[in-house]
Amino acid sequence: MKGKSRPRIIVVYNRDFEGAEADPENKAREDVRYVADHLVGVLESRGLAVTALGVHDDVGETLAAIRKCAPDVVFNLCESICGDSRFEPLLPLLMEKEGISFTGSGSFALSLALHKHKAKEILRARQVPTPHATLLSRADAPARLPFPLIVKPSREDASVGIYSESVVSTDAALETRVAHVISQYHQPALVEQYIEGREIYVSLLGRPGAPPEVLPFFEIDFSGLPADRPRIVSFEGKWVESSVEYEGTKPVLCDLSGELRERVGEAARGAFEALELRDYGRVDIRLDAGGTPYVIDVNPNCDLSHQAGGFARAARAAGLTYDDVVFRILDLALSRRSNADTIPLAVRSRRDRRADHAGPLPNGGDLVR
Repeated sequence: MKGKSRPRIIVVYNRDFEGAEADPENKAREDVRYVADHLVGVLESRGLAVTALGVHDDVGETLAAIRKCAPDVVFNLCESICGDSRFEPLLPLLMEKEGISFTGSGSFALSLALHKHKAKEILRARQVPTPHATLLSRADAPARLPFPLIVKPSREDASVGIYSESVVSTDAALETRVAHVISQYHQPALVEQYIEGREIYVSLLGRPGAPPEVLPFFEIDFSGLPADRPRIVSFEGKWVESSVEYEGTKPVLCDLSGELRERVGEAARGAFEALELRDYGRVDIRLDAGGTPYVIDVNPNCDLSHQAGGFARAARAAGLTYDDVVFRILDLALSRRSNADTIPLAVRSRRDRRADHAGPLPNGGDLVR
């Protein structure tokens, strides 16, 4: 690009899987390394100066390395620190404090996504449909919700902690599963109404000065699951390739009528905006027999892998290449670079909120074209 210097980019990713115990649930963290490697190659192919930076347990050291490099933008792929996803918002929070521009959602949205019960309260307050739920810190505490229910860790993502046994229909099964979540994941259990029906994934891609673009929907085809398995995407279904759950759950393009498609897209966009996601994200929805879409999960830092990743799959269905997605996300982050206030939207002044709706800032987008 003539007359303009090429941006300096740091790609940060978690490497806390290194030296971890042989545990299938570590695979969800380990895959980010391959995403980072491919992303670096894409950026370097355009002649950009790119540095990959793995984050393990010393966030201060990571921040010092970022400061030293003085990048124009950080491409944030960090999903956990010290093997704990609850620390995911920490590096973004520190970068916000330093005024460092980075891709993806800010610390506020990342924190909400890891406090699923609080996120659901916000969704309900914003009239975004989501199943009723309660947070249990004791196995013998009453849920006060009608069966069937699904029991999940309250602060995990990537289907961690979700198995066939997570769907329960009796008090005894509920108590057993809540006890398991509390002891295994050291966090309260989110007990949620189980919505029988289609499971739809809605990927959203940011646009400068406009609402996010809703990409083509995908849904999970559960027809290959054994009859005794609940129709959910469990941890095995997402990560364990040798399992019947993995073989029996396939993502396929979702065919919906115009009105139903609009309702699902509206629910997804409503969740994206209510939790203040930016640049990209994915909203998981259950569609009940009556056609009501229920938001069951909001992922602000969803998988960006170029092959098997659901986001890249949805982008391809929209006619976008992987490079298109990467550079759209990068342009959005670069457009924020000239705004000194990178504090999350929830704590900005009214003046800054008005500025957000006034359109893109100058000296921003298309710097990497």
